[in-house]
Amino acid sequence: MAVIEIRDASDGDLAGILRVLAESGIDGGVSFTVEEARAHLSRIRSGSGFRLLAAIVDGEIAGTYSLVILDKLGKRGARSGVVEDVGVAPQRQGQGIGRAMMAHALEECRKAGCYKLALSTNVKREGAHRFYESLGFERHGYSYAIFF
Repeated sequence: MAVIEIRDASDGDLAGILRVLAESGIDGGVSFTVEEARAHLSRIRSGSGFRLLAAIVDGEIAGTYSLVILDKLGKRGARSGVVEDVGVAPQRQGQGIGRAMMAHALEECRKAGCYKLALSTNVKREGAHRFYESLGFERHGYSYAIFF
């Protein structure tokens, strides 16, 4: 089995991350150019709590996810984590990369003192539901969205 390295993404990782997001269908067919992604990432990195992570296998970007640690006033200030945009390159799926990324997210949330880690997934993605449930995630409440 290949070694999976998970680390904060660098600007040099953006082309690979954009490829994974496109190939895995996460970006919905609307993607940045590398230059646009670099400028956008610079803006969002300046806010607190956002991290873009890359999973590297055999020197290539094989997966990515975003993690936001939220500082809150409720729950006596207990932090919570939110995972978004989880993607694994289709040719790398089934190799433990998604599992490694979620283990990484859980550990980062534990280290940050979060009381929970939340994520949402499209209701149609039944395979993703089974995957997250196999990791111990439980269905909790309802997810609502307004799309613009």
